[in-house]
Amino acid sequence: MEKETLAIHSGYVKDSQGTMAVPIYQTTAYEFRDVEHAGNLFALKELGNIYTRLNNPTTEVFEKRLATLEGGAGALATASGMSAITYSLMNVAESGDNIIASSKLYGGSLTLLTHTLKRFGIEARFFDIENPSSIESLIDENSKGIFFESLSNPSVDVADIEAITEIANRFNILTIVDNTVPTPILCNPISSGVDVVVHSASKYITGQGLAIGGAIVERENIVEKIKDNPRYPQFNKPDESYHGLVYVDLPLPIFTLRARLLFLRDMGATLSPFNSWLFIQGLETLPLRMKQHSDSAFTIAEFLNSHPKIKKVNYPELIDSKNRLLAKKYLSDGASGLLSFELENSENATKVVDGVEIFSLVVNIGDSKSIITHPASTTHQQLSDNEMVEAGISKGLIRLSIGLESAKDLMNDLEQALANI
Repeated sequence: MEKETLAIHSGYVKDSQGTMAVPIYQTTAYEFRDVEHAGNLFALKELGNIYTRLNNPTTEVFEKRLATLEGGAGALATASGMSAITYSLMNVAESGDNIIASSKLYGGSLTLLTHTLKRFGIEARFFDIENPSSIESLIDENSKGIFFESLSNPSVDVADIEAITEIANRFNILTIVDNTVPTPILCNPISSGVDVVVHSASKYITGQGLAIGGAIVERENIVEKIKDNPRYPQFNKPDESYHGLVYVDLPLPIFTLRARLLFLRDMGATLSPFNSWLFIQGLETLPLRMKQHSDSAFTIAEFLNSHPKIKKVNYPELIDSKNRLLAKKYLSDGASGLLSFELENSENATKVVDGVEIFSLVVNIGDSKSIITHPASTTHQQLSDNEMVEAGISKGLIRLSIGLESAKDLMNDLEQALANI
């Protein structure tokens, strides 16, 4: 079936009441039939609901639907996009290990890698997303994952996914890709060889800025890469915290299962059933919205690209974009509503950001309402000057998230704001 159909129907079998809409199972716990049933669930001899910190029927529909759209085998929903990234990285790396990551990432991902995970003994090594071959020199026996964004925020660079996965497969390393910006409607990294996809569902998936949430999706047969792989003993040796369970021996999606049984169980970044329901509603209209976001963003990018006061516009579908060929290869039906442009300095950027009337100054993307952000003073403020340069952030950079308003009205708004400089 096509994505438009899957986004509406996959993952849900109508309950005994025949409800067309997925019910919200707003409950903390579930009654077991008897002691044997409870014991079987905890021992994974049977699959079912135990406690909403671990699983929930509404959340399960969201997980199944997103996994289907991504072409994955299983998914785990989390309380935020950052918890999805954190759990996926902690699932592969422990103290003494390292993660190889793109230098062009969302600011929160950069601080997680450079500061927070460092405190737990996990090192981050950064590569240039425009030069995947630079990954090889960073790999050693303690390298446990390669992490990057399919469409980087806010530099809007398209990753050469196949080039990166080819290197990762040669060294038997798992790849983890943040696919938040293009969503599974425009890009499916798993089809290009990626092992694990993560999302901030708080962006385009919800579509109206209504809820915080995230998800991890794993590809089919990921066990073949993990089984007997010396890089991942945690999947191949008995887990003492779970009765000696050996994950590679299970006929289940093992990457998300381990993240569920360890990190969701012990750290509890659980997605609420109500938020899961909101994300399900968002998925139903995601194909239509991504087309409109992309069409309007391209129109506005062309307008900005011809404006005399703008130094540079970052949008993959522009005819002079360095990312145009990669966009044609990996993105279908558009390049999302995210774009950025550079002005001469921070002073000019401030005047434009403060001068718009329709755009809202917000540190979010993927909303139905258009958003403007100055990354150097907000999302990437915590970075050093050198780190900002590596992340593709200049003091005059402005990020736009194009919403669902009239593109003509948005261009008029930008034009009057640019007149102030």
